[in-house]
This record gives sequence, C-alpha cells and structure tokens, in this order.
Amino acid sequence: MFDQAQDVNELDHKQTAAYIVDLFHRNIVHHTLWYTEVRHQMGEEKALKILNSAARTSARIQMKHLSSLFGFEMDDGIPSPLLDLEPAKLQELRTRMAKNWLVSDGVWFQTIEFAEGMNEAKRCNDSCWAHFSPFEAASIKEQLGLVEQPGLEGLKRALGFRLYANINKQSIHDETESAFVFRMDDCRVQSARKRKGLDDYPCKSAGLVEYSYFARAIDARITTECIGCPPDPHPDDWFCSWRFSIKE
Repeated sequence: MFDQAQDVNELDHKQTAAYIVDLFHRNIVHHTLWYTEVRHQMGEEKALKILNSAARTSARIQMKHLSSLFGFEMDDGIPSPLLDLEPAKLQELRTRMAKNWLVSDGVWFQTIEFAEGMNEAKRCNDSCWAHFSPFEAASIKEQLGLVEQPGLEGLKRALGFRLYANINKQSIHDETESAFVFRMDDCRVQSARKRKGLDDYPCKSAGLVEYSYFARAIDARITTECIGCPPDPHPDDWFCSWRFSIKE
C-alpha cells in the first residue's frame, strides 16, 4: 500500500490518511493489551477499576487534543459535533455503533472458523465472553452509578444498557420479589439465519458464560439459570430466556 516509502514522511496524502486509520486501530489494541496485562498481573476486579480510571483520563486528554486540532468544543467531556446532531441522527449513530460491534464480533468468529474450524471459533468466542461480560457490566455499573450490590433492580437497569439492547428486542418478566426472567424476543443474528432458512446458531455455551458473568459482575449474589437457548427448542416469541434470582 505504501509502495517504496522509507518512513511516514514519504507518504502521499492518501497514504497518510490510510496510515492514520491504522493508527486508530493500534491505539485501540494497545489500550486493550494494557487492560489484559493488568488483569493478568493484578486480577480482574482490580484491573476493571484501573481500566475505568485510566480510560477516563486517557479519553479526556485525547479529546482535548483532537478538539484543538479540528476546532470543535467539548461539553462536559462530550464532543460538540455529537451534541449538534439531530436527535434522530444521534439515535441512528447509537444503533450503528452497536451494529458495528456485532459485525466485528462476527468477523472474528468467522475468520477463526474458516481458518481453524467451528470448535476453535466457539472455544475462543466463549472465552471472549468470559472477559467481555464483566467488563461491560463494570462499565455500565459506573455509568449508572449503581451501588456495589444493586440487586435485581440494578441488574434490570444494566441489561437495558448492554450493546445488545440497541439492536435486539428484549423483555423482562417479574416472577417473585427474588427472581425475574429475561428474554431475548428478537435476536438479530438468529433472525437473519431464520430468514435464510438456516437452523438456529447453537449459542447456549456462550450464553451461559455471557449472562452468568454479567449478572455476577453487577451483584455477586445473583445466580443465573438458563430456561432455554439454542440448540434448545424454544417458542416463536423468543430465542433465549434466562432466570435471575437472588438470596438476600
């Protein structure tokens, strides 16, 4: 792509733009590697707290420099171009970001599947959820200002702020004061397979990790039970269903 350039100063205008796109990618990966190494050295609980602090500080510094470079203002840590968007366009961007996450997840899965087979892809996928679910829970917990043990009500709120909440249709059904059922009524991935005449993707192994780790990260007292998740049979009005309960 960069022909015979010996260093970055020899890149032309288009090549420099392409190089900058790759720098964004390197920045993201480096940020993630810092977190994974701190988690390895200090444990997940401490690493998540350090991650939240480092991410806030890093974002503030980076956005300060970018706002100065591109000439936009910052409003309470938010770039003004986002605040200037029409409400509908901002909501569209919110959904697009969640869809991009899902696309990236699928690309990773299929890249491993095509290269190493389905078993390796599923193994990596399940392990990834074991780390992503606690991270997403910790991020949401901080954004919502939840207390250390927010109980089932805290979990209900947190489920409404997951990435999946932007692209799937989900519902909550109270059973008792100490238990509720969460259902994924429409799953973007499974619905797409259904339209193509394909069987459900067997996501239960990942779901068991995803939901139990997420709930436990919100409140360690919460236990998770799978009511049904592919390849389990399920009714037409939901794809997977989970029961969350707590013992005071």
